[in-house]
Amino acid sequence: MKHPITFEITHICKQSGARTGILHTPHGNVETPMFMPVGTQATVKFISPEELYEMGSGIILANTYHLWLRPGEDIIKKAGGIQKFMNYKGPMLTDSGGFQVFSLSDTRTISEEGVTFKNTLNGDMLFLSPEKSIQIQNAIGADIIMSFDECIPYPATREYAEASMQRTLRWALRGKEANLNPESQSIFGIVQGGDYEDLRHYCAEKLVEMDFAGYAIGGTSVGEDKQTMKHMVQMSQEKLPLDKPRYLMGVGAVNDLLEAISMNIDMCDCVLPTRIARHGTLMTSEGRINIKKPIFKEDFTTLDSKCDCYTCKNYSRAYLNHLARVQEGFGTRLMSIHNIRFLIKLMEDARQAIKEDRFLDYKNEVLANMKFDERGF
Repeated sequence: MKHPITFEITHICKQSGARTGILHTPHGNVETPMFMPVGTQATVKFISPEELYEMGSGIILANTYHLWLRPGEDIIKKAGGIQKFMNYKGPMLTDSGGFQVFSLSDTRTISEEGVTFKNTLNGDMLFLSPEKSIQIQNAIGADIIMSFDECIPYPATREYAEASMQRTLRWALRGKEANLNPESQSIFGIVQGGDYEDLRHYCAEKLVEMDFAGYAIGGTSVGEDKQTMKHMVQMSQEKLPLDKPRYLMGVGAVNDLLEAISMNIDMCDCVLPTRIARHGTLMTSEGRINIKKPIFKEDFTTLDSKCDCYTCKNYSRAYLNHLARVQEGFGTRLMSIHNIRFLIKLMEDARQAIKEDRFLDYKNEVLANMKFDERGF
């Protein structure tokens, strides 16, 4: 079938096999590989949509579960869709609510029909099915919407992983058939299967048979070690078509992003940059720093001389140290701006390196400068 978004591969790096591309969407074209900021409540914390657009963000995420609870999908639909509601000019993506099935595991019950769990705001019982998830996402109106799946914990027994993966496939088909806006909203299928190679392969193959607009890799970043995560991603992408976009969900650490690009991942997202900014942790070209440390109290240099963000152009480490220590909201805002722009620029530089057939050199140089230890921060 013809999907409202299409993907065009523009270059394959001769040195690494990594690729650049263009994702054509109803709200504009965006280059890949890309990092997608997360706007859980229809806002990326402390940063305006206009600022995000100006700093080069492509796709922004919004959270189906949270917008379902507040303000409600009907309000967003009446506003004209999520882009008009929050005044973002570019394309957007909504998750399915499947991650909440994982994160709210203490209060949920899974059945073939869907998931019953407790409203985190008032304690009411909620029911989310594949059809309901797509219905909510249809009303929200994002360009890319996600299949409803179960994100299983790690480790999981083979029996549990297989049963969950099979149900995720049945839910994917049900959700695809429930899409009321196939002419304007594209659905991505989500590959699950734990850390079992045959299950990942089988899931990917069956999703490809269903012909989704793109494919996400789920079930990672749930407590597994870095090597296991890499293995999960590698297993999943081996059976995915080259001409469709690939989305690795929930990844935002620099080394993980670069590793993902090496495995032909086109899209990544994570709350990490704004979350750690709220605690004074900043990503720099020399690695992460905690700006609250006393060593920065009289450091009047720029945060990162290689960064072109608003924060680095205008404010010193000493000022950021002061704002963080006195817990001023302006400090959190400046640090959030920096971390988001840092990852967007990382992907811009990665795309340039791919186009110049030197991505492996670029990756190795970045990781060496950031002094990653064995934990891989």
